[in-house]
Amino acid sequence: MSEHELKEAGPKRLASALLESGALTNDWLPAFEAVPRHLFVPEVIWPGRAGMNRQDDRVIRDEQPELWWEAVYRDAPITTQWDDGAYLGTGKGKSPTSSNSMPTMVFSMLDALGVEDGNTVLEIGTGTGWNAALLSHRLGAENVVTVEVDEAGAEDARTRLNLAGLRPLVHVGDGADGYPERAPYDRLIATCSIGSVPPAWREQVKPDGVIVTPWGPTYGGEAVARLTVAEDGSASGPFVGSSAFMRMRAQRIQRVHVREYLGGRKWPADGVRSMTALSPDDVGDWLVMFAIGVQVPDAFPWAETYDDGCYTLWLRDTAVTSWATADYVPGRDEFEVYQSGPRNLWDEVVIAYRWWEEQGRPGFERFGLAVDSNGERVWLDSPDNLVSA
Repeated sequence: MSEHELKEAGPKRLASALLESGALTNDWLPAFEAVPRHLFVPEVIWPGRAGMNRQDDRVIRDEQPELWWEAVYRDAPITTQWDDGAYLGTGKGKSPTSSNSMPTMVFSMLDALGVEDGNTVLEIGTGTGWNAALLSHRLGAENVVTVEVDEAGAEDARTRLNLAGLRPLVHVGDGADGYPERAPYDRLIATCSIGSVPPAWREQVKPDGVIVTPWGPTYGGEAVARLTVAEDGSASGPFVGSSAFMRMRAQRIQRVHVREYLGGRKWPADGVRSMTALSPDDVGDWLVMFAIGVQVPDAFPWAETYDDGCYTLWLRDTAVTSWATADYVPGRDEFEVYQSGPRNLWDEVVIAYRWWEEQGRPGFERFGLAVDSNGERVWLDSPDNLVSA
């Protein structure tokens, strides 16, 4: 297709696909049509792939207009920034730090938000401004506040919103602080992931108000939580589906290299050897990582891969006191493990995995989250059935 044909057909094709899947509902269709995605996608992008945290090569609109339009109206995320804007090269940076989210995820989360006419909404993470535009069209820009930590990104989003005839309040600041000047809000939606719900969010949402946010443990795995705020300021609710968002800057984990855990010695250093029947390959799926992560706190995995199809699964704690490795070799029934430190991290993973199996391998929808001044607790099936760390 030509650029003109893609511009004409793209929005209709995407809307049709989203309506058919159920992600886009009729009450959000007018907003989808009024503020098309291409108005909120910058000239330079790295197209993503549906269901995958991977980016294609850089695309510049003036140089590759067909590829640019195809990316905009494909149901996939689009990376728009690397390394908090520090990377300005022609390839890819180390970490993607801003994006235009996958349309299915955008409208699924807006549906979970359950807005009603006259509602006020606080958005955390303006990004390119598309989500704020959709909310502004639906509710009126005067009812929308959006917070963005990146000053340049906020200015770009504000410009795009204004060009679309929309003027919500775009505030530059730490999303963890919310925006108390206009509180309380009926709804709060985050377009970045968190591992802990900031107290300010609960404080700035009205009783019976709703918070929709991606949430995931340090270990990995993530899902969208839909929390209802109670009169006492606590909040609880179910997870409504898998997600994979960039972490809010204020809650990023600075991971220390494996050499720091080994204390300058060669692996396996002082690690204690054992064998395991649980394959490292069985604990790498997103859902399984979530189920493990809510039971194995303050620890994270990393896979060191080799050319022959083998790999070493490293486990490390954030306190830099404990580590473990599990070597995967295709075709084997047992796998070599080394563990060091006060925590036996592989043993913790095995126990968590076996628990998940015993519960019938529950999906994200069976889990929920409760938050109050004493912290956060993940539950299974019912708020009374807490998952133990």
